[in-house]
Amino acid sequence: MSNKPRRRLAQEELRRIIEFCRSVENKGLNPFLVNVEDLISVIREYFPGLKNPEDLSLDAEALNQVASIIKMQSEWVKRRATSLYRDPFLIEEKLRSLPTRDLAEVFLKTWHPTVELEQITIGSLKTAMKYWESLAPLSERWREEELLKVRAGMTTREELIKQGILRDETFLSEIEKLWRELKEAVGAEGKIDYWDFVGTESYGETLRRAYLTSFLVTYGYATLEIQPLEEKIFLKPNETPVSKTDAQPFSFPIPVNYERWRQWREQREE
Repeated sequence: MSNKPRRRLAQEELRRIIEFCRSVENKGLNPFLVNVEDLISVIREYFPGLKNPEDLSLDAEALNQVASIIKMQSEWVKRRATSLYRDPFLIEEKLRSLPTRDLAEVFLKTWHPTVELEQITIGSLKTAMKYWESLAPLSERWREEELLKVRAGMTTREELIKQGILRDETFLSEIEKLWRELKEAVGAEGKIDYWDFVGTESYGETLRRAYLTSFLVTYGYATLEIQPLEEKIFLKPNETPVSKTDAQPFSFPIPVNYERWRQWREQREE
């Protein structure tokens, strides 16, 4: 390749890196979407051939933007480590799985209307009088309460699972079954496209597999490989589960909406 086309290609690549990093920073996206190592390798590849001051300035700006992304990644990890962070996708799935009655009760407990209309009626006055007449004297209401002594009792395994003290073995067995399926599904490269693994003919089953797959990553059974420039996500199974301290230190929400599932099916049938 002659110097002129190579210079033009270098300028295009450097500008694309600058625009991509600025987009992530301005939109407040997850900085781990950026594969810093890939970007640095591109900058390193073209740097020896840059002689023009304009090109060198462009190279310096690209390197500066990558440094900003690295700083964002550091701050992102610190913020997640020092806050009670919860994955928005898991919270959404938890809400979707709640019965309608439970969801309505939660809504009523947290509902704070900004507009309220109150009106005194004969009925409400009678209710108020009954309330005041039924109140105990102030001497009794202000009396210090003694601690209530409760005898130790028994509990059940189901109650411990419900409280999160024990984990449901059935759920873990489903995760391990999916883990074995993932290890069998990967190709020679040791990875598989995310949608090719979680996607099925049924949208409901696809949601279930996506939900379980999120725990594969959380519990260290698998890792995500994200290629932001190509807009691709791959799943890579681990030979053995990795401890939470060694697992991926960030959360990456993947939308599994109906439109995205329908597009995946159409692409597969082509």
